[in-house]
Amino acid sequence: MPPRYRVTLTEQERDELEALTKRGKTNARRFIRARALLLCDAGPKGPAWSVAVTAAALGVTSRTIEHLKKRFVEEGLEVALERKPREKPPREVIFDGAFEARLIALACSDAPEGHRRWTVRLLADKVVELKIASSVSHMTVQRVLKKLNLNLTSANIGKSRRKGAQPM
Repeated sequence: MPPRYRVTLTEQERDELEALTKRGKTNARRFIRARALLLCDAGPKGPAWSVAVTAAALGVTSRTIEHLKKRFVEEGLEVALERKPREKPPREVIFDGAFEARLIALACSDAPEGHRRWTVRLLADKVVELKIASSVSHMTVQRVLKKLNLNLTSANIGKSRRKGAQPM
């Protein structure tokens, strides 16, 4: 099966890649990519190594070499040497420190009428009711409380002592 993408470097590209690999200030990923392009060069001055041999020599998979060759042929040298940008952006932070602070303040306040103490479900419902967050799972509330080592079942959850309670 013939190679899908044929790397043919110009004299200028070859010089740039050789300088990049001989310089001591290149990060490892960029160095390996530059070296792979030099080894896969099918031009008149290139060694034209096969994908499998190049991959074995550089300690990467042959799939990596194929992707590198494809990016070089379709998008150019600079794009091939750099890391591919993310297609999907990272998820936005929904529950930040301000959310946690308001949740803790709510958990340390008096329980609602008809309840002895806050539960995680009550807290989740109250957070939505107060419009601190548009929606929140009771498990998210539980994780935040656990992370902050806040125990809703203990007698002291940050409030002052009850009247008549004996000091420890």
